[in-house]
Amino acid sequence: MVVTQHRPFIRTLRAQWLGQRLRELREQRGMSLELVAEHLNRDRSALGRYERAEWPIQRHDVLALLDLYGFHRATERAQLLTLAEEVWRTDRWTDNYGDLVDSSFIDFPWLESRANTVCSYHAMLIPGLFQLRKYAELVIRCLEGPNSTEDKVSRWLELRMERQGVLERPNPPALETIIDESVLRRQIGGSALLRAQLLHLGNIAQRPKVEIRVLPTRVWLHPGLEGSFWLFRMPKPYPEVAYLEGLAGQMYFESPKSAKYLDAYDRLREAALGPRESAQLIATIAEEAT
Repeated sequence: MVVTQHRPFIRTLRAQWLGQRLRELREQRGMSLELVAEHLNRDRSALGRYERAEWPIQRHDVLALLDLYGFHRATERAQLLTLAEEVWRTDRWTDNYGDLVDSSFIDFPWLESRANTVCSYHAMLIPGLFQLRKYAELVIRCLEGPNSTEDKVSRWLELRMERQGVLERPNPPALETIIDESVLRRQIGGSALLRAQLLHLGNIAQRPKVEIRVLPTRVWLHPGLEGSFWLFRMPKPYPEVAYLEGLAGQMYFESPKSAKYLDAYDRLREAALGPRESAQLIATIAEEAT
């Protein structure tokens, strides 16, 4: 007798998002899992596992659920059915899912709310979560370019300031940040603003769930030479997720591709100064900026 080997299912981002979307549609219709299971002649526990991304859901089951929920928006139905066919995929996300992805699922706050620890390496700028308002405004104006409108700059600035509210939550995520020393010496807005920004960074470093390390300039060769990145260490059994952003947009990488960023971050952390030494260096550079 031939025994078929089934590869274990990884709770991919696609599976998690599809499950979340199906749960939202069910709850919007006021239906319980028991009621849905009865209508579709399915096992209640199986439906729950679909929504929690513990089992891969098949395309025909997604179609049956969408019909039951009376969800007939053609574009989104097609996107959800495509996701059902791709729940095994862990490669980068593209634009195949339209605005659906940005508005409903894979964004920084979504990953942040699920991660045990959010790690990041910053090669050019103070992290957005730690930026003073004036510092953030100058950065946004530069990145948006001379043709950007005041309204657009204002909206991006308010979004960034709103995002910093995560630090004030009753149970904020653990944040581990590595900043290149050159970032601390880049006089965006002049020496007075730099000093204020560094003092602000030093205050944030004292928070109990924030760890800030500085990668000294004497470390010439390191795995962060290709640029900044974020890493979300997820609870088991979810795999880690790497995140990059640039002029071309945002990119997300799951396992096994995120393993490269895991290794890079661990090596950067080993090469960086410890939290206490980093705090002393930040304070010293702030004093030099006067």
